[in-house]
Amino acid sequence: MIREWSPDLIILDEAQRIKNWKTRTAQYVKQLESTFAIVLTGTPIENRIEELHSIMEFIDRQKLGPLYRFVHTHRIVDEGGKVIGYQNLQSVRDSLKDVMIRRKKDEVLKQLPERIDKNFFVPMTKEQRVIHDENYDIVVRLVAKWRRYKFLCEADQRRLQIALNYMRMAADNTYLVDKKTIHGPKIEELEVILKEIVIEAGEKAVIFSQWLRMTELIERILARNGIGYVHLNGSVPSKQRKGLMSKFREDPACKVFLSTDAGGVGLNLQSGSVVINMDIPWNPAVLEQRVGRVHRLGQHKTVRVINFVTETSIEERILDLLKFKRSLFAGALDSDGENTVMVGESQFKRFMHSVDTITENLEKANPEIERQQQIETELDKKAADMRETTVQAEERKDRAIASDVGERGKLDSLSNLLTSGAQFLMNIGKILSQTEQPLEHLNTMLGKDEKTGRSYLKIPLPEMEVVKNIVSSLGELMSNTIQIENKEQK
Repeated sequence: MIREWSPDLIILDEAQRIKNWKTRTAQYVKQLESTFAIVLTGTPIENRIEELHSIMEFIDRQKLGPLYRFVHTHRIVDEGGKVIGYQNLQSVRDSLKDVMIRRKKDEVLKQLPERIDKNFFVPMTKEQRVIHDENYDIVVRLVAKWRRYKFLCEADQRRLQIALNYMRMAADNTYLVDKKTIHGPKIEELEVILKEIVIEAGEKAVIFSQWLRMTELIERILARNGIGYVHLNGSVPSKQRKGLMSKFREDPACKVFLSTDAGGVGLNLQSGSVVINMDIPWNPAVLEQRVGRVHRLGQHKTVRVINFVTETSIEERILDLLKFKRSLFAGALDSDGENTVMVGESQFKRFMHSVDTITENLEKANPEIERQQQIETELDKKAADMRETTVQAEERKDRAIASDVGERGKLDSLSNLLTSGAQFLMNIGKILSQTEQPLEHLNTMLGKDEKTGRSYLKIPLPEMEVVKNIVSSLGELMSNTIQIENKEQK
């Protein structure tokens, strides 16, 4: 119907709705034709420079050239093809200067009061840390898988999104993950701030959180301290939103406007002077939309913005991500912007870029660490082999020593036997020499075998234990004699 009507002028408000050329909204809008066109947006770039190209296509399809060439000219990628920055942004500014009017808030609204931003860092409890780190391990494994194969199946993408959200929720409070527990200092710190700002100073505050459960905890604080408030979330019908804004603006007892990101757009809350962000959104545009509900035309007080950030958590990393996105925005649009904007190397090693809306700059496997681990593993293996070789050498040495000891023991036994035998013969000779009639005495010691007729010496046996030792020694002597003969034969 609109195409048949053929308007002379089309004005697109909130034109970031066509930033992604793949969406049906963008495709249908770009099919409309008119002689003149104007687009209005406060966020022509939110994540990627391609978004600016998509919006500009509605004004002039030829202005920035084909998308593939535009991307090739301005992207900086690593060896794996991953975007790590943008370059030649001055040429983008030059291309747009005759069709774009860029007006920053501080240039247009001279009467707008001062804005003071403060990041309020809070520690993480051990209960929060357990949930946060468990999901962080999942994220690291999935990012490593993505880095290795450049692909994540749909199930892995869901797991990644869930793990990231659990990390962010745990950074707020364990209640967001497990309603049976309430651990997280943000709530306690918020109560202190509200007592100072709202109860004592009489200011009105707007409190934002992405999570509905977080607003439930805040409601308990407000009720406990007798602070009047209104609560806007996705379940509130659009027709009732105007009534909530009116009550916050006109009712002196209504001191707090509590909202999820459902209230980030389309609200005029200039009656408040304090904006409290309980959590940091992925997108700087969302953060600015929150603040923009209060810091806008009609505001007469200094606006204070308080961002709660949990230390050593994913929220701290999001702050670095927001800095990069703001740099990209300024570099492409502002005359004093940078010509090249890079993702910090340390950040890039921890984060991978978003795969559509699933993730933004996650930690990736560090090849240097992997290489070092491989070297350490090889060194450990070599050390183990050396230890095994040393043990085997020691065992061979022990066996050699034992064998040597055994040989010496056999030689000692033989020597003792021969010595004893010699001593035995010497004693016989001594006895006979002391006898007056040695031959007659010797005859009494001789016997004769009746069957063979052979003579033998009759010796009185000692104790049985001594006899066993003699027999044992004779056995060893015979065995050693046989071994010696075998060696000589060989």
